[in-house]
Parts: sequence; structure tokens; C-alpha cells
Amino acid sequence: MGQTDVLNGEQKLPGGEGAVWRSALPTAALLLTAIVLAGFAVREGLGYMALTWEKMPEYSHSYLIPLISAFLLWQRKDRLEGLRAKPSWSAVAVVLLGLVTVFVGEVATLYAIAQYGFLLVVVGLALATVGWEGVRLLWAPLLILFFMVPLPVFLFNHLSAQLQLISSEWGTAMIRALGIPVHLEGNVIDLGAMKLQVVEACNGLRYLFPLITVGFIVAYFFQAPLWKRALVFLSAVPITIFMNSLRIAVTGVLVENYGTQHAEGFLHDFEGWVIFMAAFAMMLGLIWVLTLIGRDRRPFREVFGLTFPDPTPKDATVLIRPVPKPLVASVVVLAVAALGSMAIGERQEDIPPRADFLDFPLQIGEWQGRRETMEIEFIDALKFTDYVMVDYQRAGADPVNFYVAYYESQRKGESAHSPRSCIPGGGWEISTLSQRSVPGATVNGQPLVVNRTQTAKGDFKQLVYYWFQQRGRVITNEYLVKWYLFWDALTRNRTDGALVRLTAMVRPGEAWEKADARLEAFARDVEGQLQRYVPN
Repeated sequence: MGQTDVLNGEQKLPGGEGAVWRSALPTAALLLTAIVLAGFAVREGLGYMALTWEKMPEYSHSYLIPLISAFLLWQRKDRLEGLRAKPSWSAVAVVLLGLVTVFVGEVATLYAIAQYGFLLVVVGLALATVGWEGVRLLWAPLLILFFMVPLPVFLFNHLSAQLQLISSEWGTAMIRALGIPVHLEGNVIDLGAMKLQVVEACNGLRYLFPLITVGFIVAYFFQAPLWKRALVFLSAVPITIFMNSLRIAVTGVLVENYGTQHAEGFLHDFEGWVIFMAAFAMMLGLIWVLTLIGRDRRPFREVFGLTFPDPTPKDATVLIRPVPKPLVASVVVLAVAALGSMAIGERQEDIPPRADFLDFPLQIGEWQGRRETMEIEFIDALKFTDYVMVDYQRAGADPVNFYVAYYESQRKGESAHSPRSCIPGGGWEISTLSQRSVPGATVNGQPLVVNRTQTAKGDFKQLVYYWFQQRGRVITNEYLVKWYLFWDALTRNRTDGALVRLTAMVRPGEAWEKADARLEAFARDVEGQLQRYVPN
């Protein structure tokens, strides 16, 4: 490059006419230090995020997102070099807000919140380095980082259950359109000779999440009005559902005509990247259609504004930005937070002693029980510490199914699946959902209040009571469960808890009130037994 003259903070290259701005080496070192400190402060949440990427195919694409962000950042190199940054002191407030979010997420066991807090810190560091104008310039590489954060478990489970139902309905409609008689019960497609179950792995999320990321990138480079770009991005959802439903429909056709062996071979061949690439092709088709609409019509080959930065001219004048004081302050704040996280991380969770459900009595008052076991795939999906499932019956009465899933810790994202999401997956339609107080039943001195659901599947009906029994509380709202997890983790260092569910079949002609009386009677008898197994 030749000899460099240094004068008043400038490196002047011989013969230079233009000027570019660059950060000093100490600034880069401070920025790297700040990111490392922030990562250390949220190390548990980031570790759980990486583990989720590894174990769940739905998030396996997330490894690429930081690289994509880096590419988008590099693509803005020209404009960054032309920007005389004005670091903002409001960055310190953003960093503090991010750290508070990290703390709340870590304590409440909502690791997604902690991970979003880390990314908020990253935004604050960008603000401390290049100011508001720079952050506006870098909105895309910063925003895409948020796509790598896994959903909270309870939201993922709810979304998974809903997509299973929708894909099952659409797939069944496609099979019927081909003239094949088929009956749908929840996620079970009945072809007569055999049944297909649309399990969690077939919900379409492993295609939806990466397609949303790709949709964001494609919409970003799409040279079109905002409404067209938004439509391309949002199209990822219906395209994914359609392709997943088509996959289910083709599977049903193969099963109907050739048997399950051919269907299984098809599933192996038609999964993964084949589905994803077909969905991506549909998205490109949508873009082609959009290029034919409106006044901004242009050839398809010209609709993407993918450009690469030009190299810095050799005769340019390089101006060195001074070390931003807000960045120095942010590093100090993050250093304190990192030290504080060490103290919090050393605190061991309090797990109270309890009896094992293996010893749960099969004789409760007049009720005689018969123990049932759960299939291994459901055990793996629910991730509970211990469970019990028993059919209880007393003389002259119909049985009551009793199920409890206990979690000794819910810090790692494991938590009870709400029956509100699981019941429809078995083909049962919830007709009513309300809260009901059980007369004469108490938990830790509190009246027992339960969620009451009336469900039906064809001519069959069942009544379900369920509640969350968490550290001496009875909770019926899934979101309140999360609030008390946070509060009790903070004040009591406990996150244990259980889901309790009672189910009664309703015979043809039997009034719902009789089933209510049966469940209420059992709830009063069983609640006194639960304290040994679900500690207050």
C-alpha cells in the first residue's frame, strides 16, 4: 500500500482524493470483548440454544444464520465506510435492558427470553459503535439474528399441535379430491384398511422455520414495493402447510394403493430438502407473478438487488474513528453483569423430596385402580421426571382415568404439555372450556379449581378436568404457570411442578352432570394422596 502518513487521527494514503471511515483497532477489540462478556453472562441460555439446534431438525438451519448476518453486514461495507458514525449514549440503556431481559429469562426458565436479551445487547453494542444512523443501515443483518432463537417450549408445542391438525385436514381434503374415501379423527387419517397418524415429526415445522428465514432474505433482496416484499415473506406459512399437506396426501395415496412399505420408502425420499426446495420454488413462482403486477413491472432476472461492495480505492484517505465512549461504558456494564452471572449460576436449585409414583396406591377409598403405561415416543416427547397413569373404578360406577406428569425442574425448558393442545391431536374436539370449583377439595388450604373441558369424537364423549399443581398452588392458566415459575425461581429457588388430569367417558344418554359428579368425587379422594408425590 505504500508509506502511510498519520496526522490528527488520520491515515493518509498517497494521492488520495476520497475518504473512508474505519474503526480503530482498539474499537474492534472492545467490541469483541463486549460480545464475549455478553455471551458469558447468558452462557446457559446460549448453550441451550446450541443444544436445541443440534437435537431438533426444525432448527438445524440456525447454524447458518450468523454467517448470513455476517454476509449482509459485509455487503454494507461501502455505506459503512462512508458513514461518519455518531455513537449514542442511549446504547448503555439498551444494553442494560438486554441484560435485564437475560436475567428474567434465565430465572423464569424461559431461555428464549434470555436469548432475545442477548441479541438486544448486540443491538445496543451496534448502537454504541456506529450510532442510530449505523443501526438503521444494519437493520437486516441485526434482525435476521432473531430468527435463530428457538421458540419457548410451550409455544412450540402449541404451534406444533395446531399445524398437525391443519396439515391433517388439508391432506385429507386432497385425498378425498382424488376419489379415495377417508375419515379424519384429529391427527389420525383412517383409510379403512389402515390408519395413518400425523405425528409431531410431520407437523411441517422443520420446513417452516428455514423457509421463513429464506423468505426474509429473498424479500430483503426483492426490488419491489413494501407490500410485495411483505407478501413474499408471509407466504412461507401457507406454502409450508400446503407442501406438508401434499406430502401427507401422497403418502395416503401410496398406502391406499401399494401398502405401507411403499409409503415408508416415499417418506424417506420425499422428506427434508426435497420438500424445502419445492416450497422455495413456489416462493420464487410467487415472486414471478408479483413482477407482472403493478407499475413496477420488470423482467424476473432484474428483481433481485444482490450487490457486492467495491474494494476500497488505493488512493482513498482513511479516517480513523475515535474509540466510542458509549462502547467503553457498555464493556464496563457487561463486565459487572458477567461477574454477577457467576454468582447466580453457582446457586443450586432446591428440589424437594418426594415419593416415587411407582408407589402410588392403587386402592384409594372405594376406588380400585389398574396401572397403565405410556408409549415410549410419548415419554420422550413429554420429558417429565416421573408420571403415573391409572384407571380407577368403584363398584357401580364407570372408570376415571388419572394421569399426573411431574417435573422436578422446569429450568431447561421442559414443562407440562397443556391438554388444551394435546386433546385435539387424539381426534377429540373441545366443545367447551371453562373453570370449575370442586366442592370439598382443597390443595394446601386453597379450593381446588380445575379446567373443565367437554370433548367429543364422533359418537363418543368424554369429560376432562385438568390443573397445574405447582409448589402449593393450583393454576388453570398456562401463562400464569410461567409467571409463577419466574417468581418462585427468584424467591424460592424452585421450579418443580406437575400437571394433573382426570378423564371420564360419558356413556350415550348419560348427562354431563353425572360425569361431573364422578370426577369431583374422585378429585376429593385423590387430592389427599398427591402431596407425597407433588410437594407443596
